[in-house]
Amino acid sequence: MAAGTIRYWAAAKAAAGVAEEPYRADTLAEALDGARERHPGELARVLARCSFLIDGDPVGTRSHETVRLAEGGTVEVLPPFAGG
Repeated sequence: MAAGTIRYWAAAKAAAGVAEEPYRADTLAEALDGARERHPGELARVLARCSFLIDGDPVGTRSHETVRLAEGGTVEVLPPFAGG
């Protein structure tokens, strides 16, 4: 199981109540399940609208169960941003 860091931005940060935290997971789906368990409530709704970067690479439309996480990696949780 890989260990790394989840970084929350904007509304995700507010919903989680932290800017970042460690994860232990093999896939993005497992890491997000862990985040939902640690922060029940609003974070689950926010995560449904977020996009994700894994070590700087966008996840896009890939299934979260297929996105493997590397040891020492970083998951960036990016809510939709307004403006332009």
